[in-house]
Amino acid sequence: MALGSFSFCQTATPPASVSSPGRASCTRKHLAIKMSKYAMRDKKDKLKMVWVWTENKEVFCASVERGWNTFLFHPKNRQLANDWSSIATIQPLFLEGSHVIDEQQKEVAIFYNVSSPQDLQTLKPEEIEADSLIISFQGEWQVIPAENIVAAFQGFRGAVLAVSTSSTDAQVFLEALEQGLDGVVLKVDKLDEIIRLKGYVERRNADCTGLELTRATISKVEVVGMGDRVCVDLCSIMRPGEGLLVGSFARGLFLVHSECLETNYIASRPFRVNAGPVHAYVAVPGGKTSYLSELCAGKEVLIVDQNGSQRTATVGRVKIESRPLILVEAKEGDETYNIFLQNAETVGLICPSRDNDAKTVIPVTSLKVGDEVLLRKQGGARHTGIEITEFILEK
Repeated sequence: MALGSFSFCQTATPPASVSSPGRASCTRKHLAIKMSKYAMRDKKDKLKMVWVWTENKEVFCASVERGWNTFLFHPKNRQLANDWSSIATIQPLFLEGSHVIDEQQKEVAIFYNVSSPQDLQTLKPEEIEADSLIISFQGEWQVIPAENIVAAFQGFRGAVLAVSTSSTDAQVFLEALEQGLDGVVLKVDKLDEIIRLKGYVERRNADCTGLELTRATISKVEVVGMGDRVCVDLCSIMRPGEGLLVGSFARGLFLVHSECLETNYIASRPFRVNAGPVHAYVAVPGGKTSYLSELCAGKEVLIVDQNGSQRTATVGRVKIESRPLILVEAKEGDETYNIFLQNAETVGLICPSRDNDAKTVIPVTSLKVGDEVLLRKQGGARHTGIEITEFILEK
């Protein structure tokens, strides 16, 4: 395993001796932080690496608390590296010219500045013998050069990291050409940048895990009056079997199908979910919920398929219009859940897959008592979309 890479979707538990973010006490020797315990994977299940380059003790402590324990230092800061090594178990690396070495003087990476297209052209994957390549993009252009690196270094046996001076730039590098670079060296002295990058990594890691969906049986279908319903248009294309988790109660969210299916009367809109009225909850990253009325361009939601696989998508537009609604109730055990949806043939709920049954969605106009649909059960009590433990009664 490469330095600074971490086991997939596993968070290192912060030791009791490390303070919460902002206090950065880090006073006890050799905190129980194991090496290589946190990272993210791309869509091909490839480990992403996060190294930290800082002289700020608060940033150092926050990084260690989050399981990031590979740190880059200038040779002049060897004493700082020794001091921090006495506080927590870390992997210090040192930048000496164009070489990155470890404490045993072994070369682990080559450091390369890119300030022009010519600099990029001189980088040859087959000529790099070190385990890793660290690139520092100079100047204003970073996105296109990063994409060029991703394309040129396909199949490279080592890892390619980019120096990032903000969590926003780090995200760009980790998503370049969808696949992204192998990792980033986050060079910051602000605590907020560590927190923001950790949040991004957690959201990406959440995409790697499946959600547990439950079969629920339709117990009531009733045409009701008008309501302000929300169409959520995403910056992503959805496939058959995918949709958003929506419901009147956060404790039970229905999997509402996208409008990706072809019909004779209206063109396919695979970016859209006709999700329900303004009061409904929708699942968003981080185990949270949002009201549909709160969604706007730039917000993120979870796309989920009938197998529970999830991915994050950005909202491009929200349309709220007055439309006739239909009330759908479903039972799972002794619990009853409901959702309001527009009464239209293009709006449907995703049903459990069965052997030799290609049907993935039931239009609300065809729903009947006894049909089975998919439901996501979770804690119902919420404060600003965050699940909390308290008594709550919803009906």
